[in-house]
Amino acid sequence: MIRFDNENNLFYLDTKTTSYVMGVFENKVLLHLYWGEKLLNPFNTSIISTMKRRPLSARDYGEYSTNDFPLEYSTFGSVDMRLPAFDAVYADGSRITRLVYADYTITNGKPALQGLPATYCEANDKVETLTIRLHDDLKNVDVYLSYTVFEDFNAITRSARIVNNGERLVLNTAMSATVDYFGMGDCEFLQLDGHWCRERNITRRNVVHGNQNVESRYGASSAIHNPFMAICSKGADERNGEVYGFNLVYSGNFTAGAELDPYNCLRTYIGINPFGFNYVLENKEEFQTPEAVLVYSSNGFGEMSRIYHKLYRTRLCRGKFRDADRFVLINNWEATYFDFNEEKLVAIAKKASQIGVDTMVLDDGWFGARNDDRAGLGDWYENPDRLPNGLNSLANKINDLGMHFGLWFEPEMVNPDSELYRKHPDWVLHTKGRESFETRYQLTLDLSRKDVCDYIIESVCSVLQKANIEYVKWDMNRYMTEVGSALLPNDRQGEVMHRYMLGLYYVLETITSRFPDVLFESCASGGGRFDPGMLYYMPQTWTSDDSDAEERLMIQYGTSIVYPYSSMGAHVSTCPNHQVGRTTPFKMRCNVAMPGQFGFELDLNKCSEKELEIAKQAVRDYRELQRVFHNGNCYRLRSPFETNLSAIEFISEDENTVVVCVDCKKATPNSPEEFIRLAGLDKTALYSLDGEIYGGDYLMNIGILFKNNSEHISNRYIFNKC
Repeated sequence: MIRFDNENNLFYLDTKTTSYVMGVFENKVLLHLYWGEKLLNPFNTSIISTMKRRPLSARDYGEYSTNDFPLEYSTFGSVDMRLPAFDAVYADGSRITRLVYADYTITNGKPALQGLPATYCEANDKVETLTIRLHDDLKNVDVYLSYTVFEDFNAITRSARIVNNGERLVLNTAMSATVDYFGMGDCEFLQLDGHWCRERNITRRNVVHGNQNVESRYGASSAIHNPFMAICSKGADERNGEVYGFNLVYSGNFTAGAELDPYNCLRTYIGINPFGFNYVLENKEEFQTPEAVLVYSSNGFGEMSRIYHKLYRTRLCRGKFRDADRFVLINNWEATYFDFNEEKLVAIAKKASQIGVDTMVLDDGWFGARNDDRAGLGDWYENPDRLPNGLNSLANKINDLGMHFGLWFEPEMVNPDSELYRKHPDWVLHTKGRESFETRYQLTLDLSRKDVCDYIIESVCSVLQKANIEYVKWDMNRYMTEVGSALLPNDRQGEVMHRYMLGLYYVLETITSRFPDVLFESCASGGGRFDPGMLYYMPQTWTSDDSDAEERLMIQYGTSIVYPYSSMGAHVSTCPNHQVGRTTPFKMRCNVAMPGQFGFELDLNKCSEKELEIAKQAVRDYRELQRVFHNGNCYRLRSPFETNLSAIEFISEDENTVVVCVDCKKATPNSPEEFIRLAGLDKTALYSLDGEIYGGDYLMNIGILFKNNSEHISNRYIFNKC
């Protein structure tokens, strides 16, 4: 898996199907030489001789210039003029760092990252970790580059740990990973972006000379851009072409990008966004970057996605619910908003229990003086006007129906009109002398402070101990403004956003560890913090506040580029839809939501008998098929971004069940016939569908017939291997 060729100074990092090769030039410079399909023979180092100095590049190694080298971890201030992986200001005001290769270690397994979420390994995994130490002798700074190879998963993770053994420095840039490539002028850049209610749309563009990137400066990974990018060969599609995926296990500000130089050498990078980031390291202090997950596919985007899906399902998500069947829930928010009482909630739960729903979730409005969104946030005790008998009474009545009870929290925020804010106005992010501007009548608590974190932990845990609460929806509904902390000194205000994330992770680790039997779902105005960092603590995320079936086809499709359907909260809501006003068939709403973590976002008492029968059947189907959706392999057959159809195929782990979900964005009168070709089947096997027998080769080369009309706008096909 990991080996060092001492004779040629080469590092080989091999998975089952990929190789990642680095070399040490003149025992000093760590070069990136190759990442791609697995090499069966030794790497030919003669390529290094082609890297001789180009015009105007300063020479720092004889005839060679590091400005022209494919570097593994670059620095600012010397010969390399490209975007750096590392940039610091030292006590004497200088910004020059020259990191040279020092030594390495190879260990079995994978160490945890201090204070940060990360992938992990289990006892029987084929996993090794390479740590390479780079050193700046003048400033006495060490950078430890960590590479973990998941051999069976075909994934490599990277991070960097900076240790200051010299005088004080201020860290301005610390990327988690950079990868330099030769001859990458003709390639494309794919990103996932959007906004509230239209998260993770797919954007694809040509890579041009210069820098192109995606980033967040919002204090969260954000709905604007996801902390993911892919570099792909020209024209790569779901099944063909080379794809290099980069995903950051982090929930705060990030940057991910690619810089193409005039000689078609491409530098890719991913890490904490340097914008607004300054981190002081005194002598003997260190800084750990978040983890980047790197995936290479020679078979298009589909293979890349399946690698991410399996790794995240089984080596990022943790706890009791990682492998367990999840709840089928009903949430009262769109059914009642703030207009609820115990009687109304129990009535909604009772009807839901009759169709097989097993969990009732009480959303916003149960706490403090919370009669609307203007007050009460931060006061985590029952609202006596809403729940005069308390949460325990409500939970007991829900439990008496044979259902679990769940609860909504937004612990990271506070309303100025709250007891908490009146008592601790300095607990919010703010800058002295500046007005703090509200979003949704709320401000952001300063989680860079331990006293604030401890308050959140104890107040949330106190509620969870009061009643039999088995599900928590953890929400976050505003991005950061006026970022500053009353406790940090003036010269450390650039640390606030990252320290906030460390505080959040401390809070989540503590609460989820205390309540291992509670299923936690993250939310941020929908999918505004749908990232691997949150999945480490909570195995599912509310995918979007937009529950319209047609919109969800695109949102869920885009999300699946990186994240498994097992992580996507997906509910059936009422029509006309509350976000876009569209009316879609009830069956389609159920079918679109079913591959995710299935539930309802409406009052079933207001549904017709026909709709209730459809809902009841959908719950039965979901329970029968959820392991296919959540544990199997996903193949995207048709893109709703490119066609009127969305077609997604799921193959069970044992490969005996195949489910194909086909949905139209709009019905077409007198429409032409469509044949949808399947993928990933055994071409020698036979598959049955409704009594008909098909060969795997037939289904992959001819396909299934889909007729787009009002009766079949949404179909699900279930094949069983004969």
